[in-house]
Amino acid sequence: MTTTPPFRAEHVGSLLRPPQLHEARARAKRGALSAEQLREVEDRCIRSAVARQEALGLSVVTDGELRRDFWHLDFLRQLEGVGLAPITGAVFAAEDVPPMPTIVGRVRCAGPVMTEPFAFLRSIASATPKLTIPAPAMLHLRGGRRAISREHYPDLAEFWADVAAAYRAAIEHIHAAGCRYLQLDDVSFSYLCDPKIREGLRAAGDDPAALPRTYAEAINQALRDRPADLTVAMHTCRGNFRSTWLAASAYDDAVVDAMFSTNVSAYFMEWDSERAGGFEPLRRLPRDKTVVLGLVTTKSGALESSEVLARRLDEAAKYVPLERLALSPQCGFASTHHGNTLSEDEQWRKLARVVEVARLVWGG
Repeated sequence: MTTTPPFRAEHVGSLLRPPQLHEARARAKRGALSAEQLREVEDRCIRSAVARQEALGLSVVTDGELRRDFWHLDFLRQLEGVGLAPITGAVFAAEDVPPMPTIVGRVRCAGPVMTEPFAFLRSIASATPKLTIPAPAMLHLRGGRRAISREHYPDLAEFWADVAAAYRAAIEHIHAAGCRYLQLDDVSFSYLCDPKIREGLRAAGDDPAALPRTYAEAINQALRDRPADLTVAMHTCRGNFRSTWLAASAYDDAVVDAMFSTNVSAYFMEWDSERAGGFEPLRRLPRDKTVVLGLVTTKSGALESSEVLARRLDEAAKYVPLERLALSPQCGFASTHHGNTLSEDEQWRKLARVVEVARLVWGG
């Protein structure tokens, strides 16, 4: 088993919010619980989640994103110039859909973002702590050009330059807080493989054929000055909101090529259903990169067979050697505070199964 990230047994990051945390959040919104009291509940839940991850044998731990409402917005709305608006375009088949980011001013990072939550995680973890943040494309994908102020950005090149600079500043703060394993969550590459989503973007005035390279370049510029001891991975999926999804197409070669051009060490890719297609796109993986195969679904509680997972890893190894593969669930268990439709026990059994199969396949 590898001793540096990405590890053979991985997970994307988010975990189901425990009932006591849901209750505390509801009380805080009613004014019946102070911010300090809510933080105490969050701290207890995170300590428990980290202890459980380590007890399962995971070499990587997260705080489960338990302090967040949404996987992306809690980070993005801390950047200057970013607002929130009702979502437009294709939506999930569920109620209470998260809002989308809009650009209402010049984008910049005025101070540390997500460093306090990470510092707490680092202080209690024995395993490698991982921080997850949304990729730069998440400021553009949903609203496109229409959601970016023309007053502040008559030229989109200026927008992308500011976004990259904001991310470089945020990453510098994150690294200074002790983070050595960072994950960029980026649904854009999977979404851009779906013809319906591409058509929607085209109708909105954007060029879906150009966006994969635009988004890849945004990541590369954001990571331009990253510290040498910071491992960066990327996660992409087809959407994960209350066990529903948005995109439903196999990986497109041109989109995959753009994604694989990003300056990250590993790609967490979704392959938990027929929507993802076959493993043939792995042929395009550069020789210095790793793919973490998302073979275990977080959208239901049904536990995958160890034998089936091992067989699927063997199938993937026809395209990429096993030493450049790893295993994880296809996404988080709760990309938003609502969570997916499975129990906490089912969640932990799935993560235990990931560890079990990784040991079976790679040893350790």
